[in-house]
Amino acid sequence: MAIYGIGTDLVQVSRVAGVMERTKGRFAEKVLGADELRIYHARNARSEVRGLAFLATRFSAKEAFSKAIGLGMHWPMTWRALQTLNEPSGKPKIVASGELADWMAVRGITAQVTITDERDYAVSFVIAETGASPAPPTATKTP
Repeated sequence: MAIYGIGTDLVQVSRVAGVMERTKGRFAEKVLGADELRIYHARNARSEVRGLAFLATRFSAKEAFSKAIGLGMHWPMTWRALQTLNEPSGKPKIVASGELADWMAVRGITAQVTITDERDYAVSFVIAETGASPAPPTATKTP
């Protein structure tokens, strides 16, 4: 695999809280995909702090991904077309849909993401890769 691009993003959780307050919660509906939104509502129902942290990490991941693929927030990259979900192990994974998924497939792009948050900040880092994995080294026998 070759690196297509990298992206990182840092979000101040209080800024996301301010946007949520100003938009009366519509910000989550605007930026989260269907699966992310379901998870957000479940977490927010248990703890507003954890719901807000989830929203901040997912927003950060979308921004980092848009930088890694070099498009910013321009078609086919849209807020809801890119979701950061979790493997059963908890590892975050990028899930693209619609025209973004098609755009990535044509270019052979896959992506890896890592996210973290503390009380005040959420950070994401994305590596977008393209191409086939290199062949493993050939084993040689020594006489």
